[in-house]
Amino acid sequence: MTGWNVGDMPGLDGRVAVVTGANGGLGYVVARELARKGACVVLACRSGARGNAAVERLLGEVPDAAVELARLDLGDLASVREFAYALPYERVDLLVNNAGVMALPHGTTTDGFETQFGVNHLGHFALTGLLLPTMLATPGARVVTVSSFLHTLANIDPRDLNNVRRYGRWTAYARSKSANLLFTHELARRLAARDGGADLCAVAAHPGYAETGLLTAGPRAEGRRVAERLMTLAGRIVAQSAEAGALPVLYAATAPGVPADSFTGPSFAMWRGAPAPSWRAPWTTDDAMGERLWAASERLTGVTYEALKG
Repeated sequence: MTGWNVGDMPGLDGRVAVVTGANGGLGYVVARELARKGACVVLACRSGARGNAAVERLLGEVPDAAVELARLDLGDLASVREFAYALPYERVDLLVNNAGVMALPHGTTTDGFETQFGVNHLGHFALTGLLLPTMLATPGARVVTVSSFLHTLANIDPRDLNNVRRYGRWTAYARSKSANLLFTHELARRLAARDGGADLCAVAAHPGYAETGLLTAGPRAEGRRVAERLMTLAGRIVAQSAEAGALPVLYAATAPGVPADSFTGPSFAMWRGAPAPSWRAPWTTDDAMGERLWAASERLTGVTYEALKG
């Protein structure tokens, strides 16, 4: 894996990829590089204006790219269902659960869930479940869920998934990113236990510390201009670029032989560098906790993963 870069990606002609949050940052880079390798890429974006701008920009960089925009609001389960039901493809080879929010002031989704848990975990849980039958029928399909090294700050609290007892923006973010890893672990475990097995592979990745709009979204939402400027400055000085941060995600999405339930991140201190296996907190591979989160997620979203129960 040493020194792996986009030049090492295999050709993806004929493959269909869905990338959430593809209008900017890591998602845009991931979508662009998948398209550059020949995949037909669906940019799943909440904002039509930003999504259209991303498509125009991408086609300017990769003129022969096969890309399309589809609206997806992960904070609205009706939107998730509408997106999944309207997807016109008979195959989905790759789902990159990339979109997310970070360290926002307390808020709720359309369905009443705490925003970070609702968007970062529940929205992607529902989307993956709704696309699961198509992906199970697609040879070699892969689900990549983007977590964060900041998951190490907090485990989920199954008694308070919505963070209503005492809200802390960074604790809530860390819990949502731990949920991403627990979801990947439990999905991989259930796929392996499925009758006859499954060709679908569930993996996770993280970008380290990458300079994207995610860094300043929280301070901007609260009007904390000094904090916003400090985060911008830190991003420029310390963080790696979005292009570099996207490499672990692209590796997890396309490299041959990526193990199920693996967690790929930057090689240097989970911070920056070429893709490498990343350390993860032990609670993210806890079977009992994974089962509890899964059961709660099915109940909250109404998406029940029937294809794994046969």
